[in-house]
Amino acid sequence: MQRYIPRKFTLLTICMLFCCSLWAQEYNDETASDTIDINENIAESDEEENIIDNLELFIVTDSSAIAYNMPRSALDGVIMDEDSIVFDLPVGMSMNIDSLLNSWYARNLLKSLDCDSRDVSPRVFSDSVYAQRLYAMPTIMNMPYNSVVRQYIDRYSTKNRSLVSYALGISHFYMPIIEEAIDRYEMPHELKYLPIVESAMKPKAVSPVGAKGLWQFMFGTSKLYGLKSNNYIEERFDPIKSTDAAMRYLRDLYKTFGSWDLALAAYNCGPGRVKKAILRSGKKDFWGIYRYLPKETRGYVPAFIAANYIMTYHEEHGICPMEPNVPITTDTLHITRNLHFAQIADMCNVPLEEIRAINPQYVRDIIPGNNEPCVIRLTNETITRFIGVGDSIYIHDEEKYFPKDKVDKMLKEAKENNEWGSGGVIRHKIRSGENLGSIARKYRVKVSQLKKWNNLKNSNIRAGRYLKIYK
Repeated sequence: MQRYIPRKFTLLTICMLFCCSLWAQEYNDETASDTIDINENIAESDEEENIIDNLELFIVTDSSAIAYNMPRSALDGVIMDEDSIVFDLPVGMSMNIDSLLNSWYARNLLKSLDCDSRDVSPRVFSDSVYAQRLYAMPTIMNMPYNSVVRQYIDRYSTKNRSLVSYALGISHFYMPIIEEAIDRYEMPHELKYLPIVESAMKPKAVSPVGAKGLWQFMFGTSKLYGLKSNNYIEERFDPIKSTDAAMRYLRDLYKTFGSWDLALAAYNCGPGRVKKAILRSGKKDFWGIYRYLPKETRGYVPAFIAANYIMTYHEEHGICPMEPNVPITTDTLHITRNLHFAQIADMCNVPLEEIRAINPQYVRDIIPGNNEPCVIRLTNETITRFIGVGDSIYIHDEEKYFPKDKVDKMLKEAKENNEWGSGGVIRHKIRSGENLGSIARKYRVKVSQLKKWNNLKNSNIRAGRYLKIYK
């Protein structure tokens, strides 16, 4: 005998099953283990989404226009600037220009503007001109033009004109470092302008959330790429080491996502959030996942495109670069004893501010040479004086700068850093096929340290569990 099931009950059951499947999918999206190694330790937070009516955004490539339907919620929280819309600004675009112009580099190595970029009436061009100029740039990375990119071009060419002048001038000192790393890792040369967006080319830039340096590394990511952070050394401030780490990180992100647009988005907000946006949107391109990204990241790629544009076409907008003075020539010395910047300043007759400017990684004016071999960069003239005074530079006011109790404390801190790292803790989820040796190599630690940190009696580990790693 066949049992009769009311039609309403059947429809209700189907709806419930459908909702449950959606909930399960969402739950799986939130809790599934990430397949991207480099984002295991990056915290994720959801962006509130209020889908209202649609906003059309036209992406202009060469001669075609592709219309994307963007939710108006993508504009939630934007800054309204007269008749234009400006999305959340990256750190480099909101940097105080006065602080940049008062830096040692600007005051000592850059000439004053021979034309006043601030007072020149900004030159505005049509959309077709901007699109054609971007298309004409010899780039590997995609440089589309749209209304969002236009907002950032307008920002650079109007309110941020002085910042662009400074960036054009200061780039003479940092671009050789960046371009050398780009060539070494065979990366697109367009990436050399990313620090303009990130930090306005300021080595000691610090964001409100704690990202530091030219490349604005967060603590956890910097540790994954071998940058040291302790009480005396912050290698995120080191232009050479942080640039090398940034190239390796961007290379890994590109390998993960297969797209430079997505790699840049992941660099800004973390690979986990980009992967989540891909899962939610079903798309695999930046503009397709745009509305699912954090507000700052929505503007990050357009700001990068705009930075490439303005650094290429600054003359067309009447923006004058700050010209460098006689190029500064520097070299390095290896230091194996404790040394204070003031000792160098006194014995070599060099301004303390100059030493700080060239060595931003030493955060307390102390080179902890007794703890580990260190490198200091000085002008060639200062190095000649340094070598000339010999060991007397270490003895000068030694008791003042390095009393015995302070030296003992420094050695104790160094020992603790070797055993437990310098304060950062990373949780690594063990994957199938991994062993302690492979995990130790990945994080540049010893197997014995992994065992000590996790109270392991032997080398047996199980996939799915977590290891604590102190860096």
